[in-house]
Parts: sequence; structure tokens; C-alpha cells
Amino acid sequence: MKRLFWIVYLIGVLGLSYYFIDKACSKNYGHKVVVCIPVYGQSYALGEEATRITNFDSLRIKYNGRIVTEKLDYTFGYFDHSSQFKQWLKRVLHYDKKAFELSVYSMAEELALQLGEDTVICIFPGGHGMNTIQQLMKPVEPYNKFIREIATAYDKAQDRGWEFIVPAVCWMQGESDIVEYPDYDYKEYFHRMYNDLNTDIKQVTHQKEDIRIICYQASTITKGLRYKANNYDATEPKAPTAQMELIRDDSLVWVSGPTYPYDFVNESLHIDAVGQQNIGRLAAKSALGIIRNQKRNKGLVPMTYEVEGNDIRIDFNVPCPPLCFDTTQVKKVDNYGFNVVRRDGVDIVSDVTIDQNSVIIHCAESPQNAKLRYGINGEFLKGGRNVGPRGNLRDSEKYVSNWCLMFEKFLSR
Repeated sequence: MKRLFWIVYLIGVLGLSYYFIDKACSKNYGHKVVVCIPVYGQSYALGEEATRITNFDSLRIKYNGRIVTEKLDYTFGYFDHSSQFKQWLKRVLHYDKKAFELSVYSMAEELALQLGEDTVICIFPGGHGMNTIQQLMKPVEPYNKFIREIATAYDKAQDRGWEFIVPAVCWMQGESDIVEYPDYDYKEYFHRMYNDLNTDIKQVTHQKEDIRIICYQASTITKGLRYKANNYDATEPKAPTAQMELIRDDSLVWVSGPTYPYDFVNESLHIDAVGQQNIGRLAAKSALGIIRNQKRNKGLVPMTYEVEGNDIRIDFNVPCPPLCFDTTQVKKVDNYGFNVVRRDGVDIVSDVTIDQNSVIIHCAESPQNAKLRYGINGEFLKGGRNVGPRGNLRDSEKYVSNWCLMFEKFLSR
């Protein structure tokens, strides 16, 4: 018992010391604007299996302490969704066994490079793995905890006399809505989730500007146990297609990118650390656009479809022309990832070509009443740029390319 007492006592002393040091240091801060852009979702948001490659000390030193967590400090990587006490204990003991690579680390670096020295970038993850969108909506505990941590960051900024704003939240969720086959409209639930986030965050920050969502796209098509190649009645494409349509059509949703162009850990479920970093750099493009009130970034998405005889012409929004097929970063897949599937499960695509900002899909017969798909393929239960669901279409951005989002479209008469 005495040993337990002294352990608890020591933890308490360390915690109080941490608190008072933080309070003392805060007296020396001048005026700052805290730009808070956290990430919320399931395991992708938490970086599961992505071995950390960001050095936290270097992150703090290189950017003059301008990248912080929800505590407005530098204790990165101590997220725990199960208990506030466990998260606090991990911080005190510097326990980082599950400190994974998060997309928001590279996003924050890009923002720190682009924004002024009076700007502080606040980042942290929220959510819970293996949850559908319905299971992450208000009033579940992961959601409540996420809002509380935004409030923590806001309160600390107020204590220091700093301005505080949440321009956007990064959204990384969708895998469970592919593989668990829930019976609801993903877009409907997304809008309900967004309305709650927007209302609750604005109540915390008192800002007038609506929160934007920076949305990635889930690609774990083949992890669904009902998955079969060229299955006309497949439901696995529904959630990714819904995400693409939200990014394309909703004025409050901006893009980061799809996950398929990257390596998956063990070619299974999660992207690796490099993939997380690339998603973060793409998110930074949208974050900067939101902050600077620029034209909305929709990424590489199909805008219109036109059937001409046996051919289909798809016109794309192309951020950085021209379009190209890349079979180096992503291993070549049949017809560069495009399928046109008849009701009997036969793919009738004979060839695919690029014409400026458009793709022409040549079919062996009329594609009317067939389903046009991109990226709906891959080996059963596999993921990633070599064997998973994928396509080869991207734009010509040299730094981090914009890859075409997956989609499905019914070609009615």
C-alpha cells in the first residue's frame, strides 16, 4: 500500500508541476492567432498502424513552437479514446507506445511554413476505430470528447490572450460504412454530423464563420466480405461515391484525397506513415484555401457524363492539367481502373483514352443501363497501390498529385 501511495503521490506532483510550469510560461506570450484544425473519424484519423516518422522535438524546434496540441503544448502522440485519466497519465509519463503518424502533423508543417509567425497551429485527433459514421455522431463519447478538447484549446488560448478559430475539421472515416453494410444514406448522416459539429464548435469558439470539412476518401472496397469483382449489385461503392459527391457538390466540403495511391500496412487496412503524410499535405492545400478565402478545392472528380453510341465521355475537374495515367506510383490495373458492368456482371470496356480534361471509355456495346465505375476492383481483402482497389488517373501536380476519387454512376437511358 505504501508503494502505491508514493506512486500516486509522485504522479500528482508531476501533474501539478506540469500545470504550474505551463501557467508560468504563458505569462510571456505576446499576441497570437490560434488556427485549430483537428482530425476526427475512425482508425485512419488516429493513425492506426502508421509507424511514427515525425520527430516531435524537431517539430517543435523547427517551427519555433508554433505547432501545438489541444493543451497548447508539445505533448504530441498521447491520444487515448477510452479515458481522460489514461490520456493524462500517458502525457505525464511520456508513454508513446501507440504514438502513430497522423496526417495533421504534415498538414501543420505546411501551414506553419505558409502562415505568419504570429500564427499558432493547433492539431490533435479524435474519434474511435471500427465505427460507422452513425456510431461517431453526437452524443457518443468520442464526439463529446472531441468537442471538449476543442474547448480546452480555446480556454487555454483565452488564458493567454490569444485569438482562436477553427476554420475546418479533417474528416477521416468511412471504412466501416463500406465493410459493415449499414442500411442508411451516408450523405444524410454526414450532413447531420456536420450540423452538430458546426453548431457545437461555434458555441465554443463564438466564431461567425462556418466550419468547413476537409474530407478524404475511404477505399477499402475489397474488405467487405460480400465483395466480388464486377458485381452489378455491389453496395461497397456507396460510401466512397457518397464522399466523392459531397466533395464535388457541397460548398462546405473540401478535399484532401483518396487513400488508394499509397502503401497499406501489410497490404491490408491502413495506409502507412508516408501515406498519412501525403494526405496531410493535400489537406494543407484545402486548409490554406479556406483560411485565405480562395476557390473551393474539389480535387480530381468527375463533373459530367455523356454517352455517345458505345462510348462514355467523362469531363473532370482537373486542379492541375493535364490528366495522365500513372502506372508507376499505382500498379497498372485493367483499363486504368475503369469498369462498365452489365447486369450479368460482364465488364464491357474495350479501351480507355484521355482527351484533355476528359476520359473517353470505349465499350464493346451500348453502356446504357450499365454501371460505370472507377477504382472498384482489387484482390479480395487486400488494400494499397499494388493489389487493392485502385485506378491510375491523376493530374499533373508535381509536389503531391491529385488522384481521381473513386465513384460509381448508373448510366440510365
